[in-house]
Amino acid sequence: MDTALLLYTTFPDEAVGLEIGESLVRERLAACVNIIPGMRSVYAWNGAVERGAEAVGIIKTRGGLREAVAAALKARHPYETPIILFLSPSGADAATLSWLLAETGAGEPAG
Repeated sequence: MDTALLLYTTFPDEAVGLEIGESLVRERLAACVNIIPGMRSVYAWNGAVERGAEAVGIIKTRGGLREAVAAALKARHPYETPIILFLSPSGADAATLSWLLAETGAGEPAG
């Protein structure tokens, strides 16, 4: 059986995060995308320390879609190098996992 997978990312703002998140859910690459606005970031980029406002994105998907969801996120993301960090939960409630797998097409024939 496939497992739950979380993908942590950031977006330049809430609107961009919601737009990309909706496309991932509609394509069944994610069961849910949480967008948390109002994050302030301090980061190193091209040899300088930068500050900026961002929105956090938490993408709920399954392990079998790891590469596909990462590729789709990169293709849509406005950042040159979007943050893509995979977080593997140590487990999931049975009902949560069942929902996640169903909403991302696990067990359905390809095509």
